[in-house]
Amino acid sequence: MSKLLDGVCSELQRLPGIGRRTALRLAMHILKMDVEAADSLSQSIARFRHDIRYCAGCNNLSDETLCPICSDERRDRSTICVVEQVADLMSIENTGQYRGLYHVLGGVISPMQGVGPSDLKIDLLCDKLLTGDVKEVIIAISTSVEGETTLFYLMSRLKAFPDVKVSTIARGIGFGDELEYVDELTITHALINRQEVNKK
Repeated sequence: MSKLLDGVCSELQRLPGIGRRTALRLAMHILKMDVEAADSLSQSIARFRHDIRYCAGCNNLSDETLCPICSDERRDRSTICVVEQVADLMSIENTGQYRGLYHVLGGVISPMQGVGPSDLKIDLLCDKLLTGDVKEVIIAISTSVEGETTLFYLMSRLKAFPDVKVSTIARGIGFGDELEYVDELTITHALINRQEVNKK
């Protein structure tokens, strides 16, 4: 194999979920691209990595000091949705059902990965709550063991703000899932978060 091709494949394999075969397929696709398109791709990646910032308000990715969401005066500033990563924020935002602000933790507590509470943006969240403007915090993090640990820690920290309502997104069985294949933790959450059925 060409040393140049091998080098590109090695770099692409550093990306999550990219194995040797996928890296080779991507490298060959790049090779077939126009030189200008390939240059544009590499320049965009370099610009993104060098120039991207984290929003001072919510820790979202931004080109400016504040992201477009935090800068939008039409958003409900009394509600903050807490998520793990920027990708989670984007998923919620794409639904068009939430018009409040966000707070990106930057991960979850994971002792096995060496991630503790101090590695997350929890203090920044608490600083926002000190203003007294926030009435509700919605916690929208994963139901993994690490997510549950993070939720437990957040709840303990948020006890310092008795006037702030704390809620979590509904957790339970997904639409179309068969009950026999659902794990016990998910069923537990589904039972706890059950809804009353309208008989009319």
